[in-house]
Amino acid sequence: MCLAVPMKVISIDNDMVIAEIDGVRREASLMMLGEDAVVGDYVLIHAGFAISRLNEEAALETIALMRECLEPGRETS
Repeated sequence: MCLAVPMKVISIDNDMVIAEIDGVRREASLMMLGEDAVVGDYVLIHAGFAISRLNEEAALETIALMRECLEPGRETS
């Protein structure tokens, strides 16, 4: 299964970004994004590429759901 993670862009250098979630920073290429990104945007990061831009509300909702699913002790079916 593949997973793209919403992350906040904290810096941009040419076609590369540094994005962060929960203190974890990753470098990602903007090559596949197809639209402009600016510092403060939320983007979906997958396999080292920003693949989609998200509005803040959708990004934060997705992050909250991911945290809930990954809670220690959470039962899975």
